[in-house]
Amino acid sequence: MPQYFNIGPLQVHYYGIIIMFGAVCAAWLAGREAKRKGLDPEIAWDLFPVVIITGVIGARLWHIFTPSASLVAAGYDTMYYLTHPIAILQTWNGGLGIPGGVIGGAIGLYFYMRRRKQNFSVWIDNLAPGLALAQAIGRWGNFINQELYGFPTDLPWKIFIEPAYRLPGFAEFSYYHPTFLYETLWNLMNMAILLWVGRKFYDKLRAGDVFLLYLIIYPIGRFLLEYVRLEYSPVAGININQTVMGVVAVAATAAIILRHRKKETQPIEAVE
Repeated sequence: MPQYFNIGPLQVHYYGIIIMFGAVCAAWLAGREAKRKGLDPEIAWDLFPVVIITGVIGARLWHIFTPSASLVAAGYDTMYYLTHPIAILQTWNGGLGIPGGVIGGAIGLYFYMRRRKQNFSVWIDNLAPGLALAQAIGRWGNFINQELYGFPTDLPWKIFIEPAYRLPGFAEFSYYHPTFLYETLWNLMNMAILLWVGRKFYDKLRAGDVFLLYLIIYPIGRFLLEYVRLEYSPVAGININQTVMGVVAVAATAAIILRHRKKETQPIEAVE
């Protein structure tokens, strides 16, 4: 399966195109939601490059400091990246880590909203469904790269992995769980729930609730998928992605419960 095409001397990777397409769809959905809520939809497009840049930086740093077991075994550990700076920029080799992307994007959004004197919590709620949509689309980049698939399986929806992309110890297996597809479906469900909750209970929500709900739904799905995914990222002897997802889901659930213990809710405002 081809992973890139050439435009003269330039090598264009499908992975990057898919990621950018997902990001554009996220901005489009955020703009529509902003207009529906009486916010300025142009802000969604203005903050687009900021969130993309900080999100990609965060996602790449997450990958660098939590490399997968197979990459570590091949010598591409954190120290390798730190001593080979050019490799850090090669996002098509090793890819990006979603937890770092969410953190980096949120940091970029915070400073942008502060400069524009907009309410950060309101806007991160507005972006949450689009973030889930972008993840659903972006996972197809893993399909193109034939990476991050699950354990061998004979289920009807199994996917074929070419021998060159099979992990050590699994060369004799041809078909695997399409974990990229599982996560795509989970993220689409997440997006639908966030949109429904944001519209159905708008007058009962506090600013930030929709994003907290995202931080419950996505981590639960990712936590469960780690049991199926063949590749994992070990840090101090634990699966760091699964551990972080479990902690985030519990913390976000506790945050929503605690902030709604009071009878009165804080109205959502467009600006601080």
